[in-house]
Amino acid sequence: MTARHTGYSLPPWSMAIAAMLSIQLANALSVGVLREVGPAGTAWLRLCFGVVFLWIISRPAIRSIRRKDLPSLLILGTVTGFMTVFFLGAVERIPLGTAVAIEFLGPLAVAGIMSGNRRALIWPATALVGIILLTEPWSGSFDPIGVGLALAAGACWALYNILTQRVGDRFAGISGLSLTIPIAALATLPVGLPQVINGNLVWWVLPAAAGIALITPVIAFGLEMLALKRMNHTSFGTLLSVEPAFGVLIGLLVLGQAPSTYQAIGVVIVVIAGAAAQWDGARKFSGELTEIAAPTHGPQ
Repeated sequence: MTARHTGYSLPPWSMAIAAMLSIQLANALSVGVLREVGPAGTAWLRLCFGVVFLWIISRPAIRSIRRKDLPSLLILGTVTGFMTVFFLGAVERIPLGTAVAIEFLGPLAVAGIMSGNRRALIWPATALVGIILLTEPWSGSFDPIGVGLALAAGACWALYNILTQRVGDRFAGISGLSLTIPIAALATLPVGLPQVINGNLVWWVLPAAAGIALITPVIAFGLEMLALKRMNHTSFGTLLSVEPAFGVLIGLLVLGQAPSTYQAIGVVIVVIAGAAAQWDGARKFSGELTEIAAPTHGPQ
C-alpha cells in the first residue's frame, strides 16, 4: 500500500486579510517611531531593515533580470518608497482609518477611469462622499496637509497596482520584493536619512523599526503576493475594499482613535463603494488564474 501525502495550504482570502491587518498594525506601531525620527525617517528605516530581512530569506535574482525588466523594477521601487513616506506623513497628522480611506481613492479612481465606462465613475464619486464624512471639513480639526499627503500616497498606490502584478509574475515568490525594496530604500534616502540624523534617535527606535519591517514589507508583502497568484481581480479587489475598515479598527485598538458617527458612516460608504466597483467591473474567466493586475497594497 502506498502512502499518500496530503498537502495543506491556507486559502488565499485568509492570506489577503492577514496581509491587510499586518500592514495596518505596522502603520499604527510606526506612530511612536515617527514622533522621534519623522515620517520619512521612519519609512526609510523600515525599508532598510526590510532589505536586510528579505535578502536573508531570498537572495535577489539579479542574473535573471532582463533589460526590459529594469523600467518596471525602478519605477515600482521608487513608487513603493514614496508611497510609504507620504502615507506615514499623513498618519502623523490625521487618524489612521481616515488616511487609509483617502489613499484608497487612488486605485479606485484609476480603475474607474481605465474601465472606459462612465458608470464606473459613480463609485469613486460615492467614495468621495465617504471621504468628506471622514475628514469632516466643516470641523476645526480638518488638516489639508494630512489629506494632501494621503492623496499623494493614493496616487503612488494606483501606480503600484499597475506594476506589482507584472513584477510578481516575472519573479517567483518574494524575489521581486528583494529587488524593489532596495530601490525603494535608495530612492527615499535623500529625504529619510536627514530626518534620522536630525531626529531623536533613542535606543528603542532601531529595534522598533526592525520589528515593524519584519511585519511589513516582509510578512505582509509575502502573504499578499502569494494571495494574488491564487485569486482573480474581482475577489482580491473586493477583499481590499475592506482595508479602510481595518485601518479604523487598528487605529481604535492600538492608537485609541475612536471614530465619530460621521466618520463611521464615511468608512462604511468607502468600503461599499470599493466592493461595488469591483463587482461592477467583474469579468468571467475560464477556470485559469487571471493575469490582470489586481489591486494590491504597498508596504506602508
